Amino acid sequence: MIVSSARTTVFDIDGTLCFDGRTIDGRILAAIESCERAGHQLVFASARPVRDLLPVLGGAFPAATLIGGNGSLVSVGGEVRARAVFEAGDLGKLLVEADRYRAGYLADGPWDYAYTGPADHPILGRVDQGRLARRVDLADLPAVVKFLVVSAADVTDMAALAEAGRVLGMTVNHHLDEGLIDIAPGTTNKWEALASLGIDRYNAFGNDINDLDLLRNARHSVRVGTHPGLDGVARVTVVADPEAVAAEIARLAAATDAGRPVSDPRTGAR
Repeated sequence: MIVSSARTTVFDIDGTLCFDGRTIDGRILAAIESCERAGHQLVFASARPVRDLLPVLGGAFPAATLIGGNGSLVSVGGEVRARAVFEAGDLGKLLVEADRYRAGYLADGPWDYAYTGPADHPILGRVDQGRLARRVDLADLPAVVKFLVVSAADVTDMAALAEAGRVLGMTVNHHLDEGLIDIAPGTTNKWEALASLGIDRYNAFGNDINDLDLLRNARHSVRVGTHPGLDGVARVTVVADPEAVAAEIARLAAATDAGRPVSDPRTGAR
C-alpha cells in the first residue's frame, strides 16, 4: 500500500498529457519533473493497459505508480497486477451482446491482448507500440481486464451495446467523439484504484468522462479541454495545448516549493 500524501499528483495520459497518441511534449515532461523534484509522488492513470503506458512515457519517471485499464491494472515498483477482471459468466454475456451487434473489439489481458476489429482502425496505432506483448485469441488470455468496442454494424448499435454493458453491471464509458465503448468489470475506475492503493489525498489532471471521479475527489483538480461531462467538477480548466498544460503543472510544483496551497490563477481562489 502507498502512503497517502497531498503531494501525490495523478495524471491521465491521452488528451491530458499526450495529444498525438504516441508522445508527451518535452515541456510537459519538464514540468512533471519539476513536480517530482518538489517532492510529488507521481501516478499515471489511463484507460490504456500498463503495457501501452510504458512506450508513451519513454522510460521517464520509473518510480511512478501506474494505473491502467481505467483502474483494472496497477503497477507499483514495476510489478504489474490485475486488480479487477471480468468474471467468466459476465464476460460470456458481454460476448453474446457483442455478437448480437456484430461488434469488433480489443480485449486486454494483464499483458497480452485479443483484437477482432477492422485492420485499419486507428486504435491499432496505440496498441502495443513498444512491441512488448502478443496478439492472441480471446480464449488464450488468462483473464480479461478491459473490453473496448471499436466497431459495430451500425452507429445506433454502439449505443445499444453500451447500454447492454450497463445493464450487466459493468463500468461503461461511451466515447461518442471517437466511436469507442470502454467497458471495465464491475465498478472499476481510476479513483477506486487509487483508493485501493491507500491514496486519498492527491492532485489530479484529466480530460474525459472516465476522469470524473478522479477529478471530483481530488484536493486540487485540473480539467484539460472542455469536455461538458466535467463541467463544474474541476477547480481549474486549461486548454488542450502542451504549453498551457505544462504551465499549469509547473504552477503546482512552484506552489509546493513555496509551501503554499495552489490557487486558481484567474481568481486567486484556493
